Amino acid sequence: MVDRSNSQTTPRAASRDWLRRGETRLRLQTILRLRWFAVLGQSATVLIVYWVLGIDLPIGACLAVISLSAWLNVALRIRYPASQRLRSNYAFLMLGYDVLQLGALLFLTGGLENPFAFLLIAPVTVSASTLPPRITVALGGLAILVATLLTRYHLPLPWFHHSTFLLPLPYVLGIWTAVVLGILFIGLYSWRTAEEARRMAGALAAAELVLAREQKLSALDGLAAAAAHGLGTPLATIAVVAKELMRDAEASDPHYDDLLLLRAQAERCRAILGDLAGMGEQPDFIVSRMPISHLVEEAVAPHRLAAVPVQVEVKVAPADGKDAGERAAEPVMQRNPGVIYGLGNLVENAIDFASSKVEIKASWSDGHVSIEIADDGEGFPPHVLEQLGEPFVTTRPGHGGDGETLEDVGMGLGFFIAKTLLERSGAQLELANRTSPPGGALVTVVWPRARFEQVVEARSEGRPHHGTAVHKANPA
Repeated sequence: MVDRSNSQTTPRAASRDWLRRGETRLRLQTILRLRWFAVLGQSATVLIVYWVLGIDLPIGACLAVISLSAWLNVALRIRYPASQRLRSNYAFLMLGYDVLQLGALLFLTGGLENPFAFLLIAPVTVSASTLPPRITVALGGLAILVATLLTRYHLPLPWFHHSTFLLPLPYVLGIWTAVVLGILFIGLYSWRTAEEARRMAGALAAAELVLAREQKLSALDGLAAAAAHGLGTPLATIAVVAKELMRDAEASDPHYDDLLLLRAQAERCRAILGDLAGMGEQPDFIVSRMPISHLVEEAVAPHRLAAVPVQVEVKVAPADGKDAGERAAEPVMQRNPGVIYGLGNLVENAIDFASSKVEIKASWSDGHVSIEIADDGEGFPPHVLEQLGEPFVTTRPGHGGDGETLEDVGMGLGFFIAKTLLERSGAQLELANRTSPPGGALVTVVWPRARFEQVVEARSEGRPHHGTAVHKANPA
């Protein structure tokens, strides 16, 4: 009970197409900058250890390995544009080289006994943040292999006064364990964080597309006023000409009735345009405010015909209990297209997953207003119950275009958008599975009554309305 979205060409689908082409979000410029930073850091470290601390190390071999990275950067910068996005296999080669280059430096300076061995995590972290999981797994495996070889194969750790500093094997194995766990944990954490950020960005982009449609509909009011203003002058001219022609015509003239009709229709057009021009300014208290019973009915009405053979029952009554109040009047809210859309989406999902019946109950008290939407289907799967409301979480089964059965077809954005719009109005959503027969899913939307009845200032031109808000909203 998560989503019903027809717009399948989504940011997530685009991301899958991107990965199918082998492209990544990692630019060459990013690799080059990170590598220049590594070259500067490695050079400074080697020179300080050799010249300042006086530790004897193979300075020539170390500087040769570092200069190889510098020359590689220069060659890549000359050959390719810095803004070019890397394909997956090329990105793996780039970061794999960085792992091997760092491994060569560690081989020359003591292997895992060198405290800088933990930097083997860096290329894996970059991969986890920007590349597909398979590339990160392969790169992590390469880093672990390099760390494993360095536990045994390496030159002695350089030390002061040409002396030898040997660490016991259990301590070296402890360093190896720390490096491996760091690669696994930080790599997994970086991938998970980046993946959630990408999913959220894609979901918000899809939500903005949905809301952009509503903004276009709202802009029709302005277009109607502009049309009324622009057509007023030619219609007035037509009316004057028709009046002059009628003055010279006689009742027996065969075109007299046509002139009467022309004048009547011109006056009718002027009246219609006058109504359009004043529609945004005239307050409509009946349309702008709606009690909770009308709110529920407006959200349910578009789905009644589609619900066959599912039965939709709506119950509206004051809440029972102490908090109900002896005379708690029916709450009235400012018309909000976002709330109507959100409730409509929840009703639609309930209908899609119900076996035979959907029950909708609206109740209120002195302190709260709640709407319960329940179906008699299978309920929420336990493994997604706590994730509902996040983008791209869906349980809709279906089939792909090639006949292949897919685990999830919906994007999981419908519920995300509905939850976002309802929470923006001050509501809280509670999701649960009904324990009593006939079972099924239960979604409860609860507002503080003061927030539900809060008067919203008109959005147009930033002018507040005193008393009842009267800004015109598009019907859901």
